[in-house]
Parts: sequence; structure tokens; C-alpha cells
Amino acid sequence: MNPEQKTTARPKHINMREQAPEDRIHNFKEVPFGYSEEEAMGEAKRCLQCKKPLCVTGCPVNVKIPEFVKLIVDGDYSAAARKIKETNALPAICGRVCPQETQCEEKCILGKKGDPIAVGNLERFCADWEREHGPLVIPELKPNNGKKVGIIGSGPAGLTTAGELVKEGFDVTVFEALHEAGGVLVYGIPEFRLPKDIVKKEIDYLLKLGVKLEKNFIVGKTATIDELMSEEGFDAMFVGSGAGLPVFMNIPGENSIGVYSANEYLTRSNLMKAFVNDADTPLIKGKRVVTVGGGNVAMDSARTALRLGAEKSMIVYRRTEAEMPARKAEIHHARQEGIDFHMLCAPVAVIADERGFVRAARCLRMELGEPDASGRRRPVPVKGSEFDIDCDVVIIAIGNNPNPLVPQTTPDIAVSKHGTITAGEADGRTSKKFVYAGGDIVTGAATVIQAMGAGKVAAKSIIEDLIKV
Repeated sequence: MNPEQKTTARPKHINMREQAPEDRIHNFKEVPFGYSEEEAMGEAKRCLQCKKPLCVTGCPVNVKIPEFVKLIVDGDYSAAARKIKETNALPAICGRVCPQETQCEEKCILGKKGDPIAVGNLERFCADWEREHGPLVIPELKPNNGKKVGIIGSGPAGLTTAGELVKEGFDVTVFEALHEAGGVLVYGIPEFRLPKDIVKKEIDYLLKLGVKLEKNFIVGKTATIDELMSEEGFDAMFVGSGAGLPVFMNIPGENSIGVYSANEYLTRSNLMKAFVNDADTPLIKGKRVVTVGGGNVAMDSARTALRLGAEKSMIVYRRTEAEMPARKAEIHHARQEGIDFHMLCAPVAVIADERGFVRAARCLRMELGEPDASGRRRPVPVKGSEFDIDCDVVIIAIGNNPNPLVPQTTPDIAVSKHGTITAGEADGRTSKKFVYAGGDIVTGAATVIQAMGAGKVAAKSIIEDLIKV
């Protein structure tokens, strides 16, 4: 029998230890503790070392998964970390927030009859081990090739593009509009899922490779793409400005005091430290908080509300849990922490008191009809089913649109009807010569690893196009 078919007798997946729910709802510390060396070794030994590793085909950045897992089995954790970094510049981040269960782990042969290899947990282990034990090994870089590339946005797409290019000898500058680098990694994902010190150290690694960083620089305001290319000598530009324009529901009362977009709510908490009592940009720390939506951002918002002191944090979602786009692990953690889920209902108005402060969310019950364009069954309102949920804060987490500033200030770049920049999926090239784009500004809101994959694709095109010039 082919060893790849002998799956039934393999040891079970080793779960990561984590903070107890009753403890973690009172702090912003990371929930999982990570693997010990013994646990990582035990999980790595489950790998079948397939001759045709399907797991790699499921990874948007093509991490050499069996190779780094084998190095863990050999006890060479530093080499395992270096192996991951050959194709992934942000392993500590990916190991924490990427949806491996629908990508590499979904392709794992072991998962056909049991638990797949915990690729994400092992990736996190390697990155954390290298950071904590060292030494940090800087790979050999190609000599400077005289070509200068600007990167707009320091989120996952921009950072990945920068890392790929600097290794090939390009002079790379990343332009970040905010006062901290990292994009959605720092303003959108809470500390308990992705510690900001981890993000900083991943960015520091890129800076050590030679990437330059300009913060508080708003491309489109401080300078346009055309100005950077014609006046500052940039040979190419990559746009990775993300999807930072909040989407609202356009319902009555949505401008009441205590209604936040998830973007603002999480930015104030994650980046501006609103959980500190004397923060310059405070939040209304509601006692009863309603979060509208069913994605990871909704889970992040509802779980953040608990940690900010909410007595009751509630998710309101118009479909059922089966249709929720959030990762199963995030839904599981939210339920463990006591978050209430109001399924098959949607807000139709926000009710405010005489001073304009939120006092309730008026909702309508829904039932599922025929599938819509997303393939999920369409929610249909149930007549006469209105009811109120008492609350003092409402967070709208139903998505974000692309940041419009770069398209608006670059008139000769093609844009879709949705406001996204039009770029080739296979090459990242836009309609404007030597301007490339990738990540949420092209696809709309998606995952960190998808943005990183787009950054790698665009970097390959930049290398091809500029080296020919």
C-alpha cells in the first residue's frame, strides 16, 4: 500500500494550549500560547512527506511545507524558519492569521481521513523560535541593480512586494500613510490575535534587508504617483493601499452617538490604544454592544468589546452560522468567551435617546431563500417580526470598500465599477505603464495571505519589466 494512503493509524493533531476564556476576556494578551519544542516535534512527525505535496499547491505564496516540517523533525528550527522565509517574508503573521484550514491544510492527505497537519501552528512555532532564540540570518542579497521602486501601503501586499524586490537588488521605499507601519496588521487585527510586537519585528526584518520606510506619507496628498515617478526618480510603483473605506447599512439612526464602523472601532483600540484610560482617541466602552456582521472583523470587534468592559457583547447576522465567512476558530473562540449570536436577523434602524445616544438596535427576523451571487442562500425578511435589542454601542462590520485616494489622483489608471484598481491576476500589471497593484485595492477585502500572494506576483512582473529596460 502507498504510504500516503495509510492515514487511519496516524497520531491525532496536537492542539495549541491557550488562555482560559474566563481569563482572556479581561486582557488583550494573545489567546494561544504556541507550541513547545516537544509539541512541535510531535506534530511535525505526523507529516507523510508526500512525493507530490498538495499542501504547497494550496498555499498562495508556495511555502515549501514538507521541507520546513522535515527540518523541525530534525530539530533544526533555525533552518526551518529560513526555509519558510525563502517564499514567505511574514511567517509569524501568517502562522497566526491565515486561514490554513481552507488552503494548505485543506489539501493535506492526512485530512482525508483524519486531522491534517497543523501547518499554521508549525509555521508560527518556527518564526517564534527564531525570534526568541536567534540568530536572525540575513539571506544573501543580489547587488544593487540601480532600479528604484516605490510601494504604496505597508500592509501584507506591500510588505511582501518590498521583501521580494529588495532581495533582487532593487532600491525599495515603502510609503505608509499612518504613523505606524503594518496596515491592516496593526490597525485591523486585535492584539489578542496578532501581537503588535510580532508585526514590528517582521517589519524590522525587512528593514534589515534594506527596505526603506516613509511613514506619515499619503500618496495622493503628500505626492502623487506621477510626481514620485517623474520628480523623485521611481522606476516603478506598486499600489497596495488596501480596502479602508467602511461600508455602512444606510438605515435610520446610523449617525447616532455610539455607532462605529468596525474600521474606526478597531483602529482606535488597536492602533490608538483606546483601552488606555487617558487615550487621545477614546471609545465609548458600552455595557451592551451589538456588532453587525459575520466575518472575522465582526468577531474581532465583538471580542474587543468584551475586553473593553462590555457586560454583554452580541453578534447580529442575517444568515446562519453555516454561511458565516469568519474562520471556524474565531467563531469558536467568540462562543467560548460568552458572546451572544443572534442569527437570521438584520438591523433596520438604530434607536437613540433624546440626547442622540444609542439605546437599541431595531432588528427584523430573516429566513433563507434561494442562493444569491455569492452561492449562499439569500436572507429574506419575515414580515411583522421586528424586535429591539437594548444596547449602547453598535459596530457595523459588513465590509470595506477600496481606498479611493490613489485611483482618484492617478487619472490614467483603470478602475472597476466597484472602485478597485484593475490589475492582472497573473501579473499585477495595471493600465499605467510601470504601475502595479495587488491585495484589497484590487480584489476588495480579502485575506492577508491572498494579499501576500498578489504581492509576490506583482514583484515577479516588476523584476521582469525593469530588468529588461
